Amino acid sequence: MYIRKTKRLYKGKLYTNHLLVESVLTPKGPRQRTVCSLGSLEPAPREQWLSLARKMDAALQGQLSLQSQGAETESLLQRARKGRQRPPRSKDISGQSRIVAIDTDRIAIEQHREAGPVHVGHQIWQQLGIEEILGRVGLPKRARLLSEVMTLNRLIHPLSELSMPDWIRRTSLGDILGTDFKELDEDSLYRNLDKLYPISLYPGLSSANQSRLGTRWNIGTEKK
Repeated sequence: MYIRKTKRLYKGKLYTNHLLVESVLTPKGPRQRTVCSLGSLEPAPREQWLSLARKMDAALQGQLSLQSQGAETESLLQRARKGRQRPPRSKDISGQSRIVAIDTDRIAIEQHREAGPVHVGHQIWQQLGIEEILGRVGLPKRARLLSEVMTLNRLIHPLSELSMPDWIRRTSLGDILGTDFKELDEDSLYRNLDKLYPISLYPGLSSANQSRLGTRWNIGTEKK
C-alpha cells in the first residue's frame, strides 16, 4: 500500500490530490486499486507519506498501534475503511456483474500434510548417498525406504514406532517417495529395525559412511 500524488488542472487552477493505493491480484496479473482519496497532504514531506501509508495499511489489517492516532489520521482511516467496504465487481461470462459471498466459518481443510521439513530431509538423505550405501550392503528397496522415513522422523518429530506410522501419513512423504503408506503399521517398522541391526556390523560400512560424509560435508577428514 502506498500514496500516489496526482495533479489536475481545472479552470486554470492546479489541484493536487493524494490517493491511497493498494496492489491486488487479478486474472490479468497484479494491478493497483485506489482505496480512497486522501485529499492534499501538502506541505508534508514525502517521508511522512510513506509513514502514513504504513500506519493505514497496518490499521486496515487490524493491527493495533502502540501510539494513539491523531484526529487527522483517524479521519483518513475512516475514509479508507469506507473505500475498502466497496469491493470491485467482477463479471461473469454473460457480462453481468456478480459478487460472490464466502462464509469463512464454513471453510474446512482436509488431509493437509506437512511438506517442508520432510522434503529437506529427503534431499539431504539423497546427497549423503545413504540410499546407495544401504543398497550395497544388500538391504532391499522397501527396507531402505522405511529406513529413510524412520530416520527423518527421528530428526524432525521423534516418536515411538507405535506412533510413527500416523506421523508419516500426516506428511507428504508418500508423495515425495511415491509410496502409499496407508497400510503401514508399527510391526513393519520393528521388523525393519531387525534388518538394520546386523548391517551395522557389516565390515567396511562405517568407513564407507565416513568417506561419503567426508567427501560431501568435510566431516571426519581432518587429521589431528
